[in-house]
Amino acid sequence: MATPIPDFDPRAVIEGRPPGRPRAGVILGIVAAIGCAIIVLGTDVLQSVNAAGHSVAPFLIALPFALLPVPLLVGCVLLLDRLEPEPRVNLVLAFAWGAGVAALLAAVINTVGLLFITQPALGSSTGDYVSATFGAPVVEETLKGLILIILLWRRRQELDGPTDGIIYAAMVGLGFAMMENIGYYISALVRPEMGGVKLLGVTFVLRGVLSPLAHPIFTSMTGLGVAYAATHRQARWAVPAGLLAAMLLHGLWNGLTAFGLDGLAIAYAILACVLAGLVGVLIADRRRIVRLIWRFLPVYEALGLVTEADLRMLSTLRERRAARGWARATGGRAAARAMEDYQLAATELALVHLRAQRGIIAADQFEERRRSLLRLMAMARSAFFRRQPEPPQPPWAPRGHSGFGQHRA
Repeated sequence: MATPIPDFDPRAVIEGRPPGRPRAGVILGIVAAIGCAIIVLGTDVLQSVNAAGHSVAPFLIALPFALLPVPLLVGCVLLLDRLEPEPRVNLVLAFAWGAGVAALLAAVINTVGLLFITQPALGSSTGDYVSATFGAPVVEETLKGLILIILLWRRRQELDGPTDGIIYAAMVGLGFAMMENIGYYISALVRPEMGGVKLLGVTFVLRGVLSPLAHPIFTSMTGLGVAYAATHRQARWAVPAGLLAAMLLHGLWNGLTAFGLDGLAIAYAILACVLAGLVGVLIADRRRIVRLIWRFLPVYEALGLVTEADLRMLSTLRERRAARGWARATGGRAAARAMEDYQLAATELALVHLRAQRGIIAADQFEERRRSLLRLMAMARSAFFRRQPEPPQPPWAPRGHSGFGQHRA
């Protein structure tokens, strides 16, 4: 294997950042968000103690119920993010922001608005409905969407298309929903007149089983707007448009669920339709990225960095996975990592070409990024093809030629 070049960090090259650890601002943001989440949990404990006769039992029961679906849901989100995966530290920041900063500030602002504005002016019942339908969606979607706007401002290059916007929005929404559910489950447990444990079961089914993606779906509207603004010139309008769509969808959901089973059924039907639309967007975006690979990378065949068979290998997740498996079998973990670096760098190279074509990256920045990615591809290619004499033939390569699979959009 080639000797590593000092200060050459493949992950940093792929993510378009300086080598070494993530920037201090990201780490501080995560720490601050976790601190806010701890405060939210503390208020949940106080709610449990005050409502259950100085007992923390409702909190201790509610917490695992709120946590239970989160690993599965996060895993599903990460499965959608395999062709051009986002930096894990950014995803952690997004989740922590939703669970911490957004959850804490939303709780404070919603409570103040309810107690001092809507209830005094409209009465308890009407005030609750107006707050839930018109106030909470504006507050919550603004706070959740703020981290997406920060990413657009500070890490615009990470937003390469609608998939990225949906992924970040989903992480924010999952963090927010997790913290919100703790409060709902505690409220169910401390109402013995409504059944207590039985009400908890119903609440868990409605929130944790039937609609765990509600908040991610709402905030995905903002994510789509932010992603569009990041990949197009003169598209700042897309951010407020996406945010408005998130608020409207959230408000529609809250408003309908107050109308009993009929309203609940309509709300779930709308949510299912929007989810189906988002799945369609994800599929279309994956095909778009594959087309970009075939559009921009063939020019590098003359450099020996890409072949037509390599393009076929890069075109499907299944064949990318098989290529990494072959590299691991013939060269160990280092070769498998090199194959992954090659795949990700090639994908990023196609995407940065599109940015240059659209004029949303300066010529000198494009050239610097292009050279770094080509350098990484060359090093990675050298690593996973350096073998003992007469190595096993790659399963995708006809007669020793490198590459893999068939082209599928």
